[in-house]
Amino acid sequence: MKSAALVYGTSAYLIFLGTFLYAIGFVTQYIVPKTIDTGAPTSLTNALAINLLLLSTFAVQHSGMARQGFKRLFARFASPVIERSSYVLLASLTLLLLFWQWQPIPTVIWNIESPALAGLVIAGEFLGWLIVLYSTFLISHFELFGLTQVISHFAGRLTAPVKFKTPGLYRLIRHPIYLGFIIAFWSTPVMTLGHLMFASVTTAYIFVGIWLEERDLVALFGDEYRKYRERVAMLLPGLF
Repeated sequence: MKSAALVYGTSAYLIFLGTFLYAIGFVTQYIVPKTIDTGAPTSLTNALAINLLLLSTFAVQHSGMARQGFKRLFARFASPVIERSSYVLLASLTLLLLFWQWQPIPTVIWNIESPALAGLVIAGEFLGWLIVLYSTFLISHFELFGLTQVISHFAGRLTAPVKFKTPGLYRLIRHPIYLGFIIAFWSTPVMTLGHLMFASVTTAYIFVGIWLEERDLVALFGDEYRKYRERVAMLLPGLF
């Protein structure tokens, strides 16, 4: 069972890694075959309906499986050791479904024609993705994506209890990962209606996710997190 959990967790992590890299290409429209603006356009009504369904499917999975109630339910049927890996795996699969079935809406909202300004925006786009990745390592990247748990289980070690910590960017803002995603999704020299829908809905979901996540963090860490929330901005230092 330990070997099976290790193989499962490692496979889930590798699928996540591939999905994350594809997500960068999907939004930035580099290298990957299917991006946010490629594909045969369908009617506006169909595109909006399909895309909203895809985004909703990811949101329900991503938030639902992160709640403590689901974790307790999961533990009744499977080992808690692979709970995080299962979460990561299903999140990756729902994202891959989104990338595959996403319907482009090519109407242009804005188009930055200045090469210098367009280059600056593109740099901001990749900076957003870098913030996301860097922030995951600040709070234990491999534990966040389930790899630490299965390796510790395989080695016969107990996983250390979760401790509240605020390294690096977390001293300035409470949610640098979410900030990185917002920057990455909105920084584009050519904004189509399809991209605008993706950025708008995911940003709205991010704020819902922050509310749910902070509710869980208060329940887990109590006054320690309440004090942190009072003194540190949510997304923009000194502002918000």
